[in-house]
Amino acid sequence: MNPEKAQPLLDYINKHVPLTKEEESALLSYIIFRRYLKGQYIVQQGDICKYECFVLSGCTKTFYMDDEGQEHIIMFSIEDWWASDMGSFISQTPADFNIQCLEDTELVMFPYETIETIYAEIPKLERFFRLIIERAFVASQKRIVRNFSLTAKEQYLYFKEQYPEIEQRIPQYMVASYLGITKEFLSKIKSQLALG
Repeated sequence: MNPEKAQPLLDYINKHVPLTKEEESALLSYIIFRRYLKGQYIVQQGDICKYECFVLSGCTKTFYMDDEGQEHIIMFSIEDWWASDMGSFISQTPADFNIQCLEDTELVMFPYETIETIYAEIPKLERFFRLIIERAFVASQKRIVRNFSLTAKEQYLYFKEQYPEIEQRIPQYMVASYLGITKEFLSKIKSQLALG
């Protein structure tokens, strides 16, 4: 893989675990670069997630589609974030979630079949992924607590404060789905906030 394309990923990894030039080169020989168009799926519910993906550019949504065809958005991913159905990737069982591109998106992909080889060749990357998974786990636990303890208005204010750049890039009905409310209720909250 072209080292220039992968530089944002290498910078991100080096913030957590410093890699030597040799380790960077070894890593680049295992990972894949891929472009997706807006609307394309990276993973579909029921398929097996074969890649752990780092977003170089673009925006994705991870969502669950219920039996009524209702979409429940779990997360968004933008530059320097990860996009994957972690449960499916780790266990190689059917995915619970869809991951779809909301913009043209460029990814660096870690294939499941080479992940153990990467860990064996560059042991510090095992530590790196442990740190990333721990952070993702803590974030998801905190989100569950916020869902139970905050009002819809407080959740929206938290989302706005934490992810200001995401809100500018996605339709309001998706923000509402992420918050677990209707788009009408989100409009009402925004009107109240605008009035002060």
